[in-house]
Amino acid sequence: MKTDTQRPRPGAAILRTALRRNIGAMIAGTVLMGLYQAAETAFPIALGMIVEHTMQDRSLPSLGVSIGALAVIITTVSLSWRFGMRVLQKANTTEAHRWRVQVAACGLQPVARDVDGLKSGEILTIATEDADQTADIIEVVPLLISSLVAVSVAAVALSLADLRLGLLVVVGTVAILSVLAVMSKRIGASTQEQQAKVARAGAKVADLIIGLRPLHGFGGNHAAFGSYRKVSTDAKRQAVTVARVNGRYAGTALALNAVLAAAVSLTAGWLAFEGRITIGELVMAVGLAQFIMEPLKMFSEMPKYVMIARASAERMALVLSAPPVATPGPGRPEPGGTLEVDCVRHGTLRELKFTVNAGEFVAIAAYQPRAAADLAAVLAVNVAPHTYGGVVRIGGQEIADLSVEAVREHMLVNPYDGEIFAGTLRTNIDPSGTSRTVEEAVEASMLTDVVALHREGLDYAVRDRGANLSGGQRQRLSLARALAADTEVLVLHDPTTAVDAVTEQLIARNIAKLRRGRTTVVITSSPPLLDAADRVLVLDEGVITAEDTHRNLLARDEAYCLAVAR
Repeated sequence: MKTDTQRPRPGAAILRTALRRNIGAMIAGTVLMGLYQAAETAFPIALGMIVEHTMQDRSLPSLGVSIGALAVIITTVSLSWRFGMRVLQKANTTEAHRWRVQVAACGLQPVARDVDGLKSGEILTIATEDADQTADIIEVVPLLISSLVAVSVAAVALSLADLRLGLLVVVGTVAILSVLAVMSKRIGASTQEQQAKVARAGAKVADLIIGLRPLHGFGGNHAAFGSYRKVSTDAKRQAVTVARVNGRYAGTALALNAVLAAAVSLTAGWLAFEGRITIGELVMAVGLAQFIMEPLKMFSEMPKYVMIARASAERMALVLSAPPVATPGPGRPEPGGTLEVDCVRHGTLRELKFTVNAGEFVAIAAYQPRAAADLAAVLAVNVAPHTYGGVVRIGGQEIADLSVEAVREHMLVNPYDGEIFAGTLRTNIDPSGTSRTVEEAVEASMLTDVVALHREGLDYAVRDRGANLSGGQRQRLSLARALAADTEVLVLHDPTTAVDAVTEQLIARNIAKLRRGRTTVVITSSPPLLDAADRVLVLDEGVITAEDTHRNLLARDEAYCLAVAR
C-alpha cells in the first residue's frame, strides 16, 4: 500500500457540484419564483392604475378590467409560489440526501481516511447538519435572483413615474447589500467555529455512551461528565455569539430596508405635493415601498445563507476530500489459510514473528492487553502496512499487495468490543442475509438460550448498541456473527470475557469443532480456549517467548500458570 498525496477539494467545489447537479430544478424554480416576485410587485402597480383610471375615466368597464387583472395577479402569486417552492425544496432535500450518503460512504470505506483528527461523532454532524446547510444553496440562488427581479421591476416602475424614485431604489439597494456583505463574512466565520464545537460536543457524547458501563464501573462518570460539560459550554458560548451576530445582521437589514421604504414613500409624497406625479402614481409608489420590503429582506439575507452554506461545505470537504491513509494493492489472497507475521514492529510489538498453518487452531496468550490490541489492529488492517515494520502475509502474499476488501473477505478479525446494531438477532448475525451457517453459529456461540427466551426467536428486536441485552449476550451475539461469516481465516480477540466458566468451556469446544479444517487464531487468556487450541503462542513484551500446548505450558512454565490461572 502506498500513501496518497491527493490535495483536498475546497468547499467551493462542493457548492459548484451541488449547483451543477440541480441546474434544471434551479432554472424552473427561478422562473416560478421570479414570476411570483414580479406578480407581487405588480400588485401595487395595478392598484395605482385602478386609482388613476377611476379618477380619470370613472367607468365601470375599466374598473372591472382592473379587478380582473388583480385576480390574475393574485392567482399567479399563489400558484407560482406553491410550485416554485415545491421544485426547489425537492431538489434541496434530494441533494442533502446525496451528500449524507457520500459522507457516510467515506466513513464506511475499508481504508480509513486522514480526516485530521475528526471523531465519529463529528463526522455524524457533518453528515447531517452540514449536508443540509450545504444543500440550502440550491434554494438560495433562485430566491436571490427572484428578489433581484422584484427590485428591478419596482425600480423600473418607479422610474417611469419619476426617475429620481427609481434611482433611489437602485442606490439604496446597492448600499444595503454592501453593508450586509461585510457583516455576512463575520457570520460565516462564527458559524464555522460553532459547527466545529457542536460536532466536538457530539463526538464527546458518542464516546461517553460507548464507555458508559466501564465509567460507572470504576467511578469515572463524574469526571467524564465534567469533561463533556466543558465542551458543551464552549459550544453554548459560541452559539450565543452566533445568535448575537445573526441578531445584529437581521436588525441592521430590517432597519436599512425600513429606511429605504420610508425614503421612497416620503420622496413620492413630496413629488405628488409638487404636482410632478399623479395621485395614482403616488399610490403605486407608496404600495411599492411597502411591498419591496419583503424581496429586499430576502435579498439582504441571502449573503448570510451563502456564507453558512460555504462554511458547511468546507467542513464536508474535510471528509470527502481527505486522502486515504493508504492506497491498497489490487491483489487477492490465494486459496488456503496460511497466516504469517514476519518481524512486525508496531506499538508494543517488537520483531513479532510466528506462522499459523492452513487449517490450524492457534491461541495467542498475550500477557499485556496492549500487545493483544496492537496485534489485532495490524491483522484487521486498521493500521496501514506502510506505517509499521515487518510484513504480514496471507497465503504467502503480503497484505500490502492485496485489496483491503479481499483481505477482509478472506480473513475476519472480530474485535473484543464488537458493535451491536439496531435490528434483530438475525440481522446482527447475518447482515447481508447470505450466510448458510447461521444456525450452526448460534449453537456454537451458545446463543441458543437467548433465541429460546423470546417468542420471536432470531427475529427478536435488538436495540441500538444491544441496550436490551446483557454484556454476555452481546458478546455471544458478536461471536455468532463472526462464526457465521465462515471465512478462511478467523481471528477472535477475547471472545468470552463476559460469559460464565461453564458457557466458556462449551463455546471453546464448539469453536474448535465448527472451525475444524479452517484457520483460526484466538487472542485470549481463557483456559478453555487455550486448551482447545492445537498449540499456544505466548506473547510477552511484544515477542513470542514460548510455544507449546496449553497443558504442557501449564506443567513447565510458572509465569504462564500465573497469567492464565483463574
